[in-house]
This record gives sequence, C-alpha cells and structure tokens, in this order.
Amino acid sequence: MDVNGGVAEGFEPVREAFVRNFEALGERGAAVAVYRDGRKVVDLWGGTKDVDGTAPWLRETAQIVRSATKGVAAAVLLMLAERGEVDLDAPVGHHWPEYKAQGKERTTVRHVLAHRAGVPVLDRPLTPAEAADPDLAATVLAGQAPAWEPGTDHGYHAQTYSWLTSELVRRATGRSIGEWIATEIAGPLGLDLWVGLPEAEAHRVGRVGPIEAPAREGGLRTRPKRAVADAYADPAGLTRRAFAAITPLPDENDPAYRSAVLPASNGIATADALARFYAALTGEVDGVRLFSPSTVELARREASAGPDRVLVVPTRFGLGYMLHGSASPLLAPGSFGHPGRGGALGFADPESGIAFGYVTNGFHKSVTADPRAQALVRAVRTALA
Repeated sequence: MDVNGGVAEGFEPVREAFVRNFEALGERGAAVAVYRDGRKVVDLWGGTKDVDGTAPWLRETAQIVRSATKGVAAAVLLMLAERGEVDLDAPVGHHWPEYKAQGKERTTVRHVLAHRAGVPVLDRPLTPAEAADPDLAATVLAGQAPAWEPGTDHGYHAQTYSWLTSELVRRATGRSIGEWIATEIAGPLGLDLWVGLPEAEAHRVGRVGPIEAPAREGGLRTRPKRAVADAYADPAGLTRRAFAAITPLPDENDPAYRSAVLPASNGIATADALARFYAALTGEVDGVRLFSPSTVELARREASAGPDRVLVVPTRFGLGYMLHGSASPLLAPGSFGHPGRGGALGFADPESGIAFGYVTNGFHKSVTADPRAQALVRAVRTALA
C-alpha cells in the first residue's frame, strides 16, 4: 500500500494507523490531516480517488463529507453572532417571520444549533430536486409542526439542519450559506472546501459508495444495538423519518446533488481543509482566526445531552458541534467537532492545540464513531502521550 505525504517527528503512530486502515479495515481511498497550534503535523493520503476505481488519490482529491459539513454551517451562525448580525437567543422568527407557525414561535437560534428545534422530520419528505430549491424547502419547513415542544428536548436534525441554517443565514445576510462560507471562511484560509461544488472543481472529487465495516475494532461496536437497529427500521419513527427527509435518497455522485447547497449533508472537502478549518476556530492559522476565545467556549459548552430522540443513543451537543462522549468519541473531554455518517470526521481540541480532519470515499453503516477515524484519533492520542 503506497501512502503519500508525511508526518512530523512524534506523529509516526498516525501514519501506522492510516496504513493499517487499508490493510485491516477495508479502506479504499482516504486522507488524514492534523494541525497542532496552527502548524500542520500530519498530511497523508492513499488508495484510489474513486471507491470503485483505480485512479490514485492525489493530494488535491476532495470528497463529500456528509454531516461533517454541519460543523462548518454552525461556524457561520456563530461568526454572525460575534458580528452582531444574528442573536442566538432571539426567536428564529425574528429573522424569518414565516417560521412563526405551528407552535414554533418560541424556537430560538440557539435551539437550532443544539438540535432542540423539534423539527427533525417532515410530514412530506422532499425530493432531491426540491431539497435543492431554497425557497421551496424554507416554505415547507416553516409550515412544519414540531415533533416536540422546541427547547424541551433534543434530537439530531439530520437533514432539516440544512434548511434551518441556510434560511437563517440568507435572511440575516442576504447571501446563501454556500456563498458566505466561500467568501468568509474558505477564501481567507485557502480551504479546498465547498458547500455547493463549483463545476470547475468537479474533476477533483472522487466517487463515493458503501463498503463493509469489520465486525469489531479496538473494542468499538460497529454493529448497532437492537434498539438502534429497530429505530432505523421503523418507517413511522423519528429516526428513519429524519434521515429520509429527502426521499428518495440522493445520489451523492450526481453533479446536481453536489452543486446544491445543503449544509447538513453535502459539503465537499479535503482532509487538510477540514483540519485547517478547525485549527482556525481555536487559534491563528497564517494570520486568520475564525472564533474569539469566548465563541470557542460557546461552541463546546454543553447545550444538549442525554438520550437523543433521533439517534436513540445518548448524545452531547454544544452549539452546532458534537462533544466528546460515548456516541462520538473525539480526542479528549474538551474536544468539539462533527462526524459525517459512515466516515468523515473533523474536530478541534483547544487544550492540546490539535485540529483533525479525515475524509474517505468508502462509507460504513456507522453514524458517529467510524472505526477508521477512531483508529486515527487513538494514534493522535498516542503521539501526544
């Protein structure tokens, strides 16, 4: 197995774990990057660009990162709050008057970020084409009755997070969230990261697809518990309906889907871009810092915890970010970030100065704790010991 790139002295365990992912965990093509205190210390890539192909993964290869996009979307709203353009404690309807319907009048922006808005499902799912229409999707979501009283409980807004965050940003700034990310985050940092892939960059993006996960790795359960499996199988339950808010499931290799602006699910990035983004949340990277120290604390302060009405297992969220816990293990208790279902992971750990990004073209059935990403995180922990 040819692995390209390199690691700084002391981070050799990450390279070893990356190679082992190909040898033992079925990896087809992937990349991992790690920054420490704003300096890149790991930059590795290998395998094939396409999950079902033979062309090599290159330094500039990017992949869809699914829900790891949510961490980037959350940064937009937190940055707008820093600038005084969004009030986290104001009702969503303050920015988006049509949202004040069906018992959602008291839903706040904070509730949206903490997955407490109560609208993880739609009574009528959207088709992929409808999901990509911001006006239509916003109208449907505004008219949706909540599944629980907003603010009283939490449940993962797997797909509806796209339209909640997108419309808030559009109402507050007059720009699409994809455009805002491009000009205010990706541009200043030089990130190969897009929510709404430009046609000119499409050649860099590999084909993704499902691959089989090993039965167990490092003690982590990769087969779901019966309660979780039952929840995903129940067509009337919140779990199945939340992930099916876009029906039929989009073809993630379809250029039309990749060019849509869906910040819950279809961001495309390199591993370096994910890691560099998180490095700039918590510190300075080449003169650019995205969050003030107080916003870092806001992002990782627990806002939701306990049994998740959608994911069923206990989850922990700050404002827009998953926090370290049994459902989503990160580097350390103070880490915050976001996984992508079946593979990708990005996070920051302010105490150690670590920022991490992992992308892959082969998706497992896991939602929040992919064994390949976890092997790399454990290797980072070993390198720091």
